[in-house]
Amino acid sequence: MIKLVIFDLDGTLIDSLNDLADASNKALAECGYPAHAVERYRFFVGNGVIRLIERILPENARTADNIRKVHEGFDKYYSQGYNVHTRPYKGIRELLDSLHEQGIMTAVASNKPDGFTQLIVKEMLGDSFDCVCGKKDGFEKKPDPGIIFHILEKLGVTPEEALLAGDSDVDIHTAHNAHIESIGCTWGFRPREELEEAGADNIVDSPDKILSIAAAK
Repeated sequence: MIKLVIFDLDGTLIDSLNDLADASNKALAECGYPAHAVERYRFFVGNGVIRLIERILPENARTADNIRKVHEGFDKYYSQGYNVHTRPYKGIRELLDSLHEQGIMTAVASNKPDGFTQLIVKEMLGDSFDCVCGKKDGFEKKPDPGIIFHILEKLGVTPEEALLAGDSDVDIHTAHNAHIESIGCTWGFRPREELEEAGADNIVDSPDKILSIAAAK
């Protein structure tokens, strides 16, 4: 019986690509570096903000000092514009309501910094989750399973009683590392092929299919 569904945030619950790209490009411009097309950010994001900054900087400019400066700029601009274009994907609110009606708990596990994760989840989705965790001190980034084990322990759920839904290979590998059944979401930032190659246990094209999987267990 499934008691908990854990969700990735960016590319799974919310479409945040344009705001992430905008903050990143402004930070790059402020430091004298060229911007990137929005679509390229589909593959820049997903492994935490420091990895994002490393990827968007020119290869010969990826020094610790430059990463720090662009990171500071990103935090500044993202704080100002995290909610300009970002919205929950169609069907997400209905999915969360339906899971709760079925007595299934929900949680968020994101590589986005915890401060931004808490702020955005609260603003975009209210009090829809039993546990919300972004990247914070004491936990490695996904695909390390530490944050997942933390959520399971906090909510009193075993890996066999949980599902993990996300849009990238990072999420699928996280689920495998935590011995949790995975759900790859094709409406997010990464292509279906990435989810297939990562070995997703399930692949869904719409949020309501997650409810069907959870209810069938």
